[in-house]
Amino acid sequence: MTELLDATDSQTAMIADLVGSVRAVEETIARLSAVRDGMLAVAARVAVDIARQAAHPDHGDMALRAVAAEIGAAVRASDRTIERRMDEASWAVERFAEVWAAQGGGRISATHARVIVDAGAHLDDPADRARYAARAVEAAVVESPNRLRRVARRIAEQYQARTVTERHRDARELRRVWVKDLDDGMAELGMLGPAVLVHGIHDRLTRMARTITVENGRARKAAKGTDPDIDSPTDTDRDSDTRTTDQLRADLLADIALTGAPTGHDTEAGLLGEIRARVEVTVPVFTLMDDDTGGHNGGSASGAPPAELDGRSPIDTRTARLLAGDATGWERVLTHPITGALLAVDRYRPSDQLARHLRARDQRCRFPGCNIAARRCDIDHTHAASDGGETCATNLAHLCRRHHTLKHHSLWRVQHRRPREDDVGLHLEGGGADQTIRTTGDLVWTSPTGTTYIDRPPEQNTVRFSDSR
Repeated sequence: MTELLDATDSQTAMIADLVGSVRAVEETIARLSAVRDGMLAVAARVAVDIARQAAHPDHGDMALRAVAAEIGAAVRASDRTIERRMDEASWAVERFAEVWAAQGGGRISATHARVIVDAGAHLDDPADRARYAARAVEAAVVESPNRLRRVARRIAEQYQARTVTERHRDARELRRVWVKDLDDGMAELGMLGPAVLVHGIHDRLTRMARTITVENGRARKAAKGTDPDIDSPTDTDRDSDTRTTDQLRADLLADIALTGAPTGHDTEAGLLGEIRARVEVTVPVFTLMDDDTGGHNGGSASGAPPAELDGRSPIDTRTARLLAGDATGWERVLTHPITGALLAVDRYRPSDQLARHLRARDQRCRFPGCNIAARRCDIDHTHAASDGGETCATNLAHLCRRHHTLKHHSLWRVQHRRPREDDVGLHLEGGGADQTIRTTGDLVWTSPTGTTYIDRPPEQNTVRFSDSR
């Protein structure tokens, strides 16, 4: 490579200045991240002190939730995320003060610090932990985080007081599966588990994928009359199956997880094997009607918005139509043609009309920043029924169990915003009483410090018409 040999002195100087500036910015970011961690750790400590002074039986759990909710609402983040950051910050600041100080001084980045803390998480002796941190920081000064990870683990292993078997037994308690929503109607499924099992799963999927690839190749040869072991192709799809090993692994995992029975965990009556996957999809009617699947911005050619999965992410029209065609029943969501506001929900098979309306209106937990799907939440009386609160749409909202508990056992307070005069309403009959369901649904939350936050229902995934007058 000789490109930079042709650079002028001024260009070389500019590159040098840019490199220096980027390095200075990275050091500043590291310092600010350390300052933020320090603040979060102090916030966690204050919450615990408050709980200790009042002798709270939960040892500060609810106080931590309340403080995390306050910070989360202020910075427009989930309080679960903030509480997790508070825990991580407290752990790093209190147990790895040397690492935190090195980050605060700009010597190492936040990523370096996280690698060091993670690798030494099981070091319980303060003296051993300090010696480990000092050596790991010196390595971090000259290594990238990716290289540092192996070095830090080796250093930490020298100070381990417990065997790998003992540590693995504790680590197994952290096994979990999670979903992360991505763009373009995709999502990521992650799993944390014992390495032997995870690598075993990957190996089995790989060998299955390779077997399919080999069989597809033999079928193609047979179709051309070049394979003497096969008289004719048994599957015409194999001629056009060009999936990669990665794609086959993903398809096989989905096939096994969605259709296979959990034989290692099932009950004598086979109850687990009878459970089927459940998702909720919102599909605008024009999207179902439109024949063009290559529409603009992921939707249809008519301009109808794409279908949505659980109110979280858009999915492709073909999948939405397949799901709609196989559904045993639909819930019809009626929306205002101009504003798009929810008017009502009905279904050909009658059920609890009000509950369906609330689920369609809220779509998710109604605490600021929370995105737990409504079907996994409790329907809560904003003004308690025991105190005379009505069971109606203007006094009900979905809250996940975490925020339902927070509402009742902390100083967080909530009330429904009074409907405006121009709000569109719908008169319903049922349950022995007439009621009018308003379309606002806005909740006003007041934090323990007196700050108010407004949570509005998500916009409906619907078609809107403009007023041409």
